[in-house]
Amino acid sequence: MRLFAAVLPPEAAVAELAARVKSLRALPGADGLRWTEREGWHFTLAFYGEVTEEVLPELHTRLARAAHRHRPHELRLAGGGRFDDRVVWVGVDGDGEALRGLADSAAAGGRRAGIPMDRHRPYHPHLTIARTRATRHHRSATSLAPYAERLMDFAGREWTVRELSLVRSHPPAPGVPGQQPRYEVVAAWPLGH
Repeated sequence: MRLFAAVLPPEAAVAELAARVKSLRALPGADGLRWTEREGWHFTLAFYGEVTEEVLPELHTRLARAAHRHRPHELRLAGGGRFDDRVVWVGVDGDGEALRGLADSAAAGGRRAGIPMDRHRPYHPHLTIARTRATRHHRSATSLAPYAERLMDFAGREWTVRELSLVRSHPPAPGVPGQQPRYEVVAAWPLGH
């Protein structure tokens, strides 16, 4: 099964972001983007890829330990940007260092459970809201700069990160336009307990 560790924002924070995203979807060229559905909004901490059933018990143990070592912390969805002209994202404000530490522990837990973890770049907390339809060889005609600019002043309400979640990704059916991955929380551990 395809798994990743994540922090899921609460519904109130998601609703605030949804209101801003609605205004972004009214911009010229927005129909040329693939918008992520709010049910899929999350902060990926560590991506594990395909994980066998045999590895799950050890991964659960490692993630429970990681959650225990980190205290609850305050965040809010704030600002935004783009990765080249491929992804539009929303960032965080608050205790970003605590979130980075949790991400490091989730990645280390995966490695210790025996999951081959690719080389990771420094953790950059972000929640993806849209992607271009560009491919490696064909650049998108839609510039993401106006979307990123409209997110710069976004600041949602503060919320407390209280748990670390293990999430399963169910990829969309091939050949079905507009279909998105579906996410299922497999397990969650409270922070600091």
